[in-house]
Amino acid sequence: MAAVLPAPANSRQFLSGNEAVARAVWEAGCRVAAAYPGTPSTEMLEELSRFPDIYAEWSVNEKVSLEVAIGAAYAGSRAFCAMKHVGLNVASDALMTLTLTGVIGGLVISVADDVGLSSSQNEQDSRYWGRFAHLPILEPADSQEAYEMAKIAFDLSEKFQCPVILRLTTRICHVKALVTVGSRSAHAAAGFKKEPARWVMTPAGAVRRIPLMFEREGRLRAEAEASPLNLVEEGSGRVGFVASGPAAMHVREAFPEAPLLKLGFSCPLPVEKIRAFAAKVDRLVVVEEVEPLIEMEIRANGIACFGKDILPRQGELAPNVLAPAIARLFGEPAPATATAAAALPADVFPRPPTMCVACPHLGVYYTLSQLKNVTIAGDIGCYTLGAGHPWNALDTTISMGASMGIAMGLDKGRGEADKDKRILAVIGDSTFMHMGMQGLLDIVYNKGNVTVLLLDNRAVGMTGGQNNPGNGRDLYGDPAPQVDFAKLVESLGVKPERIHVVDPYVLPVLFKTLREEIKIPEVSVIITDQPCVLVDDYKKQQPFEVIAEKCTGCGNCVEVGCPAIHVLRREKAIKPSGKEVELQFVQIETAACTGCGLCVQPCAPDAIVKVAPGAPVSILKRQ
Repeated sequence: MAAVLPAPANSRQFLSGNEAVARAVWEAGCRVAAAYPGTPSTEMLEELSRFPDIYAEWSVNEKVSLEVAIGAAYAGSRAFCAMKHVGLNVASDALMTLTLTGVIGGLVISVADDVGLSSSQNEQDSRYWGRFAHLPILEPADSQEAYEMAKIAFDLSEKFQCPVILRLTTRICHVKALVTVGSRSAHAAAGFKKEPARWVMTPAGAVRRIPLMFEREGRLRAEAEASPLNLVEEGSGRVGFVASGPAAMHVREAFPEAPLLKLGFSCPLPVEKIRAFAAKVDRLVVVEEVEPLIEMEIRANGIACFGKDILPRQGELAPNVLAPAIARLFGEPAPATATAAAALPADVFPRPPTMCVACPHLGVYYTLSQLKNVTIAGDIGCYTLGAGHPWNALDTTISMGASMGIAMGLDKGRGEADKDKRILAVIGDSTFMHMGMQGLLDIVYNKGNVTVLLLDNRAVGMTGGQNNPGNGRDLYGDPAPQVDFAKLVESLGVKPERIHVVDPYVLPVLFKTLREEIKIPEVSVIITDQPCVLVDDYKKQQPFEVIAEKCTGCGNCVEVGCPAIHVLRREKAIKPSGKEVELQFVQIETAACTGCGLCVQPCAPDAIVKVAPGAPVSILKRQ
């Protein structure tokens, strides 16, 4: 990845929140940055890798990324790590001891919460970690604030010698706005100084650090009370609002004249500032996404307020949600504009997420959909989409790497009703390295009867095709050591004869290998080895087309699930047995087809052929 010259200081740039944070981290003199890709946080590290004078890496998981940042901060350098909300769960083991040791160099942890679940398996609220770990939290409301607060976070971290959590949400991460940027300030590393009583957290050392953590929290609370990041915006009206992050922007849009206490430094909570604000308004409403953390703390301090008793417990609190809720508070009808907005039908036909044209996972799920009497434990990645139509070939998905442990539990927990079922686990290459290796080791060590499908597409596919140790390139695209998955799983104890590397585009071999391995009562691993179609490793071939006169409407190609195949019409027919069937006559959008050949293999009448070289491609006109 080529470096770019940073935009000059005092210029205005059109930046997303992620890009703004990256710019600020570089300007703040950060020396080391680490992350694991995860929407909506991914672009922070991608953008940082383009700046000079900073080391950035894709770590194998979030825990490792935080530990890399901790090491740099222990050495007196400014350090940064980024992750999505569920990533902090993975990193929390390090975080909960880091709060005792503290740091020397500034350490900022940027956590992106997926409010509204645009690309996540839950909607947890990362503000809990500030309370749990007794650490400060800053919450920007737009790109400019994300830029400014990232720089402030480094200063705050060094002042109190503790990490600072910068909490973003999807709306901040991905929405662009004008940001006025500055220049980079160099920060020399102070160097690591041996201090075992602080850095070596044995019980004897930790017990002496706990009082220091509480003392620090008291000083942070005083800092929050005086911080200009907690701003009272005077106004008029019967209701005053307390809000942070994008929720504050929603309040201002819905009620432009209302008094607002906008919390940028939200943890520790500036209780006395809130108390003084509450005394000036008739009713206090706390607007927060998504949990009632601030509301509960305000109530616990004897301040009357409304919150989740009138507002939803999930999703974004946009103006069309806020306006009717406040109207109900006063027994008034909802504003006409809010009612109309809430009742608007969808403008576009719903398009559920699906895999890409020629995705190497298509053949895997088509094959899995043909297997009978199997239970399939899934994982987090593009291949999670295998749970959907037309494959319906995943039975569980919980968290990164969970397919392994869940498959083991399904095996060991089976009763009489499941005694004949085969147990499969499906996991991607990056997810396997992130958290799956330990699960496979557990299956081998405890003699599980599980067949593992390790889908190696040489990329972190769902977050944009980032590099990982499985494809031999680092964050910058430079050569790096490449994991040999067959050797890796053998080193974890899988017998060599139970390890198979197959081409997922060759369906007969894939099906035969799967059918044979699930019958063997011990752990086996089937590795599929074709690159993601969105990365440079993938080589497009001559596309295919359907000969309409030969198509019998069998629909077998449709079951592959490739988005380039479109059903032109459906007809009812009666089979010789008397059973009614639906025929599906198809067309391939050759402009999208990459020639992988998956659809050819199940085609009963051989109606799918390669497009002649030089022939015009077809583009289906959608209504």
